[in-house]
Amino acid sequence: MRKSVALTLTIALFSLAACGNKASTAKTDDKAADSLSMKESEYIKADTYETDKGPLKVTLVGHGSVMFEFAGKVIQVDPYSKVADYSRLPKADLIILTHEHGDHLDTAAISLVKKTGTHFIVSNVCKDILGYGQVMNNGDNTVWSDIAIEAVPAYNIVNKKPDGVAYHPKGRGNGYIITFGDKRVYVAADTENIPEMDKLKGTIDIAFMPKNLPYTMTDDMFIDAAKKVMPKVLYPYHMSEFDQDKIGKALEGTDIKIEIRPMKNN
Repeated sequence: MRKSVALTLTIALFSLAACGNKASTAKTDDKAADSLSMKESEYIKADTYETDKGPLKVTLVGHGSVMFEFAGKVIQVDPYSKVADYSRLPKADLIILTHEHGDHLDTAAISLVKKTGTHFIVSNVCKDILGYGQVMNNGDNTVWSDIAIEAVPAYNIVNKKPDGVAYHPKGRGNGYIITFGDKRVYVAADTENIPEMDKLKGTIDIAFMPKNLPYTMTDDMFIDAAKKVMPKVLYPYHMSEFDQDKIGKALEGTDIKIEIRPMKNN
């Protein structure tokens, strides 16, 4: 009888130890998962803006690539694998492509962020290349998951190739205005300070505008574009350098908040 009690006690103690080890292992795994999750979330700093329908997280991934997180959805705009490790970013519910150039239509980046059910909004030329996607042309409007999206012009007037053709001909590519709750976000894409920007004046909360030659805008074009649109917050993007003193001084008194972010995160 004593041997039986001793054996039962031994088994019980062994079981408790085993359970303790499992619990300890589970806690370690949880900590590791939390650590990994935290590491991934801190990979590229997001800015958070409050809307009347919840927070909007905005991430300038690099170059012409932007990510939005809103109402449980992830939107990737022009993902480009040369500026970030897209395997470390969340999968996209929606991918938006502005035009067909390789730094905007990158199939390597797309393959890393798309998933089953990912929706695509693209220019007509992008669809010709990919073979799929919802086409939007300048002036078109759509609603995806309660998010209003408008395609707007993005083109060159001055900057042209040696053969005289604009780097970005009018009507070929799109900029986009994306409405998150009560916040309107303008992703200008590759463009100059075009007249159509005048129509946006004072209606944009957050804008992404390019500044590089010979493909988009000079400093003076960028300043003019900013004054045309007058966004509350302005992210310069698609650039190799930014003269903050010159541009900041030129925009003094406009109440435009300029946010500078790295053009690469890899």
